[in-house]
Amino acid sequence: MRAFREAVEAGDLDAVEALLAEDVVFTSPVVFKPYPGKAITAAILRAVAQVFEDFRYEGELAGADGRDHALVFTARVGERELSGCDFIHVDEDGLIDRLTVMVRPLSGAQALAEAMGARFEQIAKEAGARTR
Repeated sequence: MRAFREAVEAGDLDAVEALLAEDVVFTSPVVFKPYPGKAITAAILRAVAQVFEDFRYEGELAGADGRDHALVFTARVGERELSGCDFIHVDEDGLIDRLTVMVRPLSGAQALAEAMGARFEQIAKEAGARTR
């Protein structure tokens, strides 16, 4: 999904948020339960943008119907290199209604979990403020 990729690469998190459906469901690479809703998803993505260093997309795949996309990326969290993929599904309005992130290797996922865990109280506050 070109608009999402371009917004992420530009660091334009407001544009990223504008691409999210109100009922988007975010599935994290390090937490079992999915996070439903635009506010929490946007807050998580803002925190991830602070945690990832040297982030870059390296490839893009699209499904035949144009509604499924996979964006392959590399990044670093502290000393840990990781690679991953954003799996995106868009609804009939072209907004992202499912975003699933996967990362590897395990040491990179663990570094990501630790860095995001340290920010989760702030993420929850931000999401709560956006839903009011």
